[in-house]
Amino acid sequence: MRKLLLLLLVAQFANAVEKDSLVNPFAKMLFDCDACGCSASGGGMGFSSMINENFVGVRYFYQSYSSRDGIFANSPWIDENFNTVQIWARIPVSKKIQLTVLLPYHFHNRELSDGEQKINGLGDITLLGMYTLYRTNHKDTTAYRHTVQIGGGIKSPTGKYSTSSAEGTVNPSFQIGTGSWDYLLATEYVINRRNWGLNSMLNYVFKTENKKEYQFGNQFNYASTLFYVVEKGKYTFVPQLGAAGEVYASNYQHGQRLPNTSGDILFGKIGLEAGHGKFSAGMNLMLPINQNLTGGNVEANYRWSVNVNYSL
Repeated sequence: MRKLLLLLLVAQFANAVEKDSLVNPFAKMLFDCDACGCSASGGGMGFSSMINENFVGVRYFYQSYSSRDGIFANSPWIDENFNTVQIWARIPVSKKIQLTVLLPYHFHNRELSDGEQKINGLGDITLLGMYTLYRTNHKDTTAYRHTVQIGGGIKSPTGKYSTSSAEGTVNPSFQIGTGSWDYLLATEYVINRRNWGLNSMLNYVFKTENKKEYQFGNQFNYASTLFYVVEKGKYTFVPQLGAAGEVYASNYQHGQRLPNTSGDILFGKIGLEAGHGKFSAGMNLMLPINQNLTGGNVEANYRWSVNVNYSL
């Protein structure tokens, strides 16, 4: 009898160990949010320059994340690196209307327990139209100058979205594109007094279901940046200091809400732009102040970007 009980206990223990060691093929899906990867269109990093009102340029931004490679508390952490080279432009259509174009190329990689995974390709193209609702006349003698813009846009599914790969199930955010048509509403407010200025922006992205019946949660971005304009001969320098935040709603698959896919994050950011003639260059660093992404299973480490613009 004792031997039988001992055998039963050993069998139960072995079964428990076997269950805990199983890898859920949907684990990465459950821990995913649209905080990185295919969402990296620049919404949280802004769509404008502090020097050039209208421009065309190239911007590179890098995002570093860490995430759990599994669903258990002792699952190992892995590094995920998101790289984006983006052609961006703000083109004047009329005196009051500007068109922003974002054309990204992504190349991402992450270190899994069984090796490195890489993806790259053209991302989702974004078009955003902005209308100048109010602008202080330069002839006015007021000490403060104000500019208020509102607009809307669309993100097309030009980037590839896949539910599987040679490495196994793909994290829905570890993608080149979302596979969906998404729609944006945006507003920007700039106030200036002498050399000082404050640029604030809000934008909201409505996301739709893609052909794979996966839908990323709607996304709210906000940012406010204090800047100071320094004129040195033919050169202009604009140091910047501010904060930016992103809020993500839950993702859905086959019409069902996926747990642990919502989140929010607040960044502090510092940057510098320098201009000479029609050319300018800029750099920005963003560090997380507070974050809650996928219930703590994803952590943002930092972001940085560099850009070169030509004034139109």
